[in-house]
Order: sequence, then C-alpha cells, then structure tokens
Amino acid sequence: MRVFVTGSTGWIGSATVDELLRAGHTVLGLARSDASAAKLEKKGAEVLRGDLDDPAAFGAGARAADAVVHLANKHDWADPKGNDRVQLGAVEAILDALEGTAKPFMISNGLSGIVEGRAALETDASPAVGPDSDRAGTENLVLDAVSRGVRSLAVRFAPSVHGRGDWGFVNWLAAAARKQGVSGYIGDGDAVWSAVHVADAARLIRAGLENAPAGTRLHAVVEQAVSTKAIAEALGEVLGLPVVSVAPADAGEHFGVVGHFFGQTMVGSSEATRALLDWEPTGPGLIEDILAGAYTAD
Repeated sequence: MRVFVTGSTGWIGSATVDELLRAGHTVLGLARSDASAAKLEKKGAEVLRGDLDDPAAFGAGARAADAVVHLANKHDWADPKGNDRVQLGAVEAILDALEGTAKPFMISNGLSGIVEGRAALETDASPAVGPDSDRAGTENLVLDAVSRGVRSLAVRFAPSVHGRGDWGFVNWLAAAARKQGVSGYIGDGDAVWSAVHVADAARLIRAGLENAPAGTRLHAVVEQAVSTKAIAEALGEVLGLPVVSVAPADAGEHFGVVGHFFGQTMVGSSEATRALLDWEPTGPGLIEDILAGAYTAD
C-alpha cells in the first residue's frame, strides 16, 4: 500500500514510517519543514509539504494514497479549543477525499476520558461527540464514516508510549525531575498508567491497516497498570535523585503541563486487539526502559 502518514516525523509517526517501510509499503509523509522533509527522504519515504493549518494538504495526501494514518496533533496546551478546530478541519478533509473508496483511515486518540473507574475496553465508545467535545469528537466522526464507504479505524494509545528518544510524558517527567532536583509523584502515587513501547505501537498500526475490519477500535496497550510512584522511583534511581511526594495542589507548578495527567489513572485493556490481530508485543516494559537509560540524556 501507499500510506499517507500525518505526524510522520513525530515520536510515534517516525516509528510508524519505519515499520511500514520495513513491511514493504510505500510511505507518503506530511512534512511542514525542510528538516522534516529531509528526514523522510533519507528513510526512503515520499514527501508532501503541508501542516495542520492546511486542510487541502490532508485531502491531497488522502487522494494520493491507498491508506491514511492520522497521527498529527498541534499539542498547543495553551489553546485546546484551537487545537480541536484545526484537528476537525484536517479530519473532515481526509474523510471527504476517502468517501466511497473503502480505503482504510486510522485516527489516533488517547485512553484518557474514555471511561472512569475501570480499564477502557475496545468496545467502549468515546464519550466525545460533536465539534465542541474533546478532540472535536473526531474519533467518533471517523468511525461513523464507515457509512460513507471508508474503512474507518481508531487506535488509542497508552499515556506512555515509551522508548529511547521519547519526547512525551515520561520525558517531561524526567525533565521536571532534573529541574526540581527530586523525582516526584503526586499524592500517594497510586494513580496508574498503561504503557506500550513505541516499536510495538508502530507494529500494531501496521497490522491494523493491513487486517482490521471497518469500525474497529484498537488499543496500543501492553502493560495495563504501572503505578506513577513506580515511574518516579525508576526515574529517581537512574537520575540519582531523591523520590518525593508532591501535593496535588502543587503538581502544576512542580511538573508543568504533565502534572495535570500524572495524577490521573489512565488505563486500558488490549485483550480484544491482541486476539483480533495476533499482536504479540516484544519491546521492553516502561520501568525496564527507564532503568536501561532511555530517559537519562539531557
């Protein structure tokens, strides 16, 4: 397949491009800068210039491809509603381009907010519906497009998609630990996160594109519940810093943006995903990754 990948030089996107190329697929990657374009070309991928503020580029990429993986996100934490508006425009452009083609379109989402009090299941629909909801309700918008002749898929990522080179949540926690001189957890540290190694997440994306039926929700989850205290303890060990509890009221100041998430339990099951796609993760666990030095570089 010729696969159009947005966010193709991001953390998960880079691993996905590598996985698709290894499997013999052709990749058309969206690049907003010369540096991003050069990275893609060096890997042997094709380049389409554009960014999230340019819906026309998303439509053009979708029309030129056999499948679409939408991983791009602005991550502008100061303007979440602006993020959602831009996200909606990009998704609508892709759906318009794919309508009636039966081509696969995989949209990404997180596990946060799917359900409360238990692990999210693949059968749990996202409660975000409509343009004023989280991520402008784009997961449901895409899955509903099965009726428009699109092989719609959703992949929900664990809050920690970890590995060497990660610039996501655990990397931010490591940066906060260096800045504060202590590795912190919030309250009792009893909040728990699911986790997946980035290479396993990329293999799931590839397998889903190749084999998942329309309307499928996939969970990129390997470890279902890693305690936030255990994460802080592992970071403290490798960084040579004391481990302390941070009061919930001080979490924002201590951790920055990630403090909002670090006190939350965000977990999901991947039992149905593994059974459907025969997905057998092989990467290291989160704590193993931390202790091996994946987050020690400044």
